[in-house]
Amino acid sequence: MAMLLIIPLLVHSILFTISSALFSPQPGICYGQLGNNLPPPWKSVELIKSLKAKRVKIYDATPEILHALKNTTIQVSIMVPNEIIFNVSTNKTFSDQWVRKNVVPFYPHTLIRYLLVGNEVISSTKNDTWQHLVPAMRNIKRSLRSFRINKVKVGTPSAMDVLESSFPPSNGAFRKDIAAPIMKPMLKFLDRTKSFFFLDVYPFFAWASDPTNIKLEYALLESKNITVTDSGTGLVYSNLFDQMVDAVYFAMKRVGYPNIRIFIAETGWPNKGDIDQIGANIFNAAAYNRNFVKKVMTKPPVGTPARPGWVLPSFIFALYNENQKPGPGTERHFGLLFPNGSMVYDIDLSWKTPESEFRALPAPENNAPYKGKIWCVAVRGANETAVASALSYACSQGNNTCYPIRAGKRCFKPDSLYWHASYAFSSYWAQFRKTGGTCYFDGLATQTTKDPSYGSCKFPSVTL
Repeated sequence: MAMLLIIPLLVHSILFTISSALFSPQPGICYGQLGNNLPPPWKSVELIKSLKAKRVKIYDATPEILHALKNTTIQVSIMVPNEIIFNVSTNKTFSDQWVRKNVVPFYPHTLIRYLLVGNEVISSTKNDTWQHLVPAMRNIKRSLRSFRINKVKVGTPSAMDVLESSFPPSNGAFRKDIAAPIMKPMLKFLDRTKSFFFLDVYPFFAWASDPTNIKLEYALLESKNITVTDSGTGLVYSNLFDQMVDAVYFAMKRVGYPNIRIFIAETGWPNKGDIDQIGANIFNAAAYNRNFVKKVMTKPPVGTPARPGWVLPSFIFALYNENQKPGPGTERHFGLLFPNGSMVYDIDLSWKTPESEFRALPAPENNAPYKGKIWCVAVRGANETAVASALSYACSQGNNTCYPIRAGKRCFKPDSLYWHASYAFSSYWAQFRKTGGTCYFDGLATQTTKDPSYGSCKFPSVTL
């Protein structure tokens, strides 16, 4: 009996040693480029080095970036755009040409290690693309082999919405519409090629959607007395990140693939957001990302409750605050750095700098929901042609969105583009916020708590 117990322990020890040697726990960084004020690639690579990032993920295969990464020790992940997945999946020659153009000229002097096919394809594309995802992954792998490139792992990043159920983690299950036709073939491919299940994990969004029942400390990986026990397994969770990751592990196990490694393709916390977005601030962003680095860099590795001791390779999102990302304000404020290259807050991805040496953080001011009215107004000094176009769009939506700013109506005067657009933006946002409408308009609008109403002209508002 003793010998029977020792053998599995030895096997686990050997596997653990191999995994630790091959997969560094030191986080990488996601290098997005949706900004019109970002440093050039060569400078960005220097900044990535200064953060001590082990690896970098880019969302395309920009030659200038891949050249800048040449002869560095930074491992690189590149991406096949969602828009060409159909072509890659149905045309091996097209796939070969893409690899010849985007990988062959740089490999191996640029340490391309991961090739991701699409980005959150299940979440961000129409379902007629989904069926082409796994065939595209297979073709890309075949194309790499055609050029004798065998060390590049092929995968695809998934968001948490691939799950139908996630709580408790042992109930984790893939959605019924994708489990058999997409996820199971994908997992078979990942298992056969010894690749990873790339997963985007954002405790911020889960917490922000239910801050009453999910404690902030639990989401920030710093709870000391808050735990959640999985009634199905008895496993005890001390943070939301582990809970989310293990839900995916159990979903994989449920369809017959319990041993595929999880790679955290994105995680992070926004350092700023809109007025109506709770908890997006520098203090929380620093706390989450520092705690995350500490967690994955702990020796020996801690893993998660369902996979104790497993190394979790990862990328933190993101390198910069990107001012051209669409959507709510948080989308433009996930960066560790401002576009000028200065740090939003101090962080060391190698976890070698003591926290006592970091600069003090500003106190959080929005950890509780804002209570009151918010308006959406045009940004002063914005391009007038663009504002006019956005005004026209807002007025074309909804039910009499812009009736009060018609000639002779109560909000027509002052007859100015700024005031008409501000009324239209507020009216649009008040009508459509609950169905996904935002106060953004390609950066032409901003939220305000100052009532822009005047005289008999009352601007619609959102009340929180």
